[in-house]
Amino acid sequence: MNIKKPLIFILAFIALAALGVWMYSRWGIWFNNPPEPEYTASSMPTRVLLTFGNEDGLTRNISWQCDSILHDSKVELSDETDSTQTDIIAKGEVYKSLGGQRAYYVARLRNLIAGHCYKYRVNTDGKVSDWYSFHIQDSKDDNASFLYVGDVQDSISGMSSQLLNLAFDKNPDIDFLVCGGDLIERPMDKYWEEAFSFFRTIGQTHPVLTITGNHDYFKGVIQNLDHRFSLVHSYFLDSSIGDNQVFTVRYKDMQLFAIDSNREFFYLFTQKKWLEEQLAQSTAKWKILLTHHPLYSIRGNNNNIIQKWIFNPLAEKYGVDLVLQGHEHAYARMTHHLETGEPAIPIYTVSHFSPKNYLIQFDEKFDKFGSGSRYYQKIRSKNDTLLLTAYDAISHAVYDSLRIVKTKDGKIVEDYGKNIPEVIEFTPGKRKKEIKFAERISEYKKRKHIK
Repeated sequence: MNIKKPLIFILAFIALAALGVWMYSRWGIWFNNPPEPEYTASSMPTRVLLTFGNEDGLTRNISWQCDSILHDSKVELSDETDSTQTDIIAKGEVYKSLGGQRAYYVARLRNLIAGHCYKYRVNTDGKVSDWYSFHIQDSKDDNASFLYVGDVQDSISGMSSQLLNLAFDKNPDIDFLVCGGDLIERPMDKYWEEAFSFFRTIGQTHPVLTITGNHDYFKGVIQNLDHRFSLVHSYFLDSSIGDNQVFTVRYKDMQLFAIDSNREFFYLFTQKKWLEEQLAQSTAKWKILLTHHPLYSIRGNNNNIIQKWIFNPLAEKYGVDLVLQGHEHAYARMTHHLETGEPAIPIYTVSHFSPKNYLIQFDEKFDKFGSGSRYYQKIRSKNDTLLLTAYDAISHAVYDSLRIVKTKDGKIVEDYGKNIPEVIEFTPGKRKKEIKFAERISEYKKRKHIK
């Protein structure tokens, strides 16, 4: 009697059953979109946000929300050196979700003058916001700086807003803010309200650049971006290519390139073409790539391999200096090395600003890790030097530091972070994953001689 065939069928059945159980356990994570609670639109202008306008760093957009139907709306703008007021007519769009609907507006500010200060307020149907002000950078001054935060993804009434305001208080020379995706927990109005709490007092005076994260999408076999994302971060309304949320801006000697790493395989190839064209024609001294998913994962070598395969060769070919990333909630920094062993560009960092911390791997190719806290980075360009300083967002202590120096022979990397102690904090529970993570931490600390 041939017992091979029945055995094969039994094993196949067991394998299919196990696959079915596993898929059932993951189904909600992959495809379930929780119902959005009901909400009511404010009758007054609210959620005002200042962003970049287009690839010219001297332009700005202002977005806001008011009521649930469209009204005549505008931005009242004046140069602080001149009392003359200019009205910038806004375009509006109503977004309706299962929880309610809001009217969204955007005014595009062009022909702004370098070095000038402006004040503005938004006006919808005669109802006005407070007055705010912002400064346009002086084109004769090469110095520039911005703060980068990875995933914010905070709970309702979380402490991210307080931490961000403290970060700006300690870094008053900051020109703008960059957010690395997953600004919100899920595409719901209550989480958008939390996001605007995060931007409170900063998002009206400093331009904000936010890229997409997976939590900004509705789940599905083919993911759909919450359209509120583009209505709020309104530069994407003009810069997107099809369903790809891509954007670039030149700010003095720096040029930032934002890609949407959340998209499916075929969309990423469209982005690859766009990114290569932008990098090839860029004359910026410093090139900075923004991607939500790390090109080198800290959760396992098989993670994000498609993004790495598509985008990393471009980062290396076109001399990208920094790759700023999020998604994997921890801090990590990896420096590219030449065959001689000398550190070189690109520099890859992973960072997050969220209360959630992930269980990561400790791959030897990374220079530094951090776990158990939140982090932000300050990026500064000054003459022929680009400086990156990472801070612990809770203590605001310096956690990592390096600089890239442009010389006549190329760019050299000077690593000061290797002398700053690493902090890896974790209290395991009873889950096997947590126990194994604690063991990995112990092994890593022994390897790095961390107490």
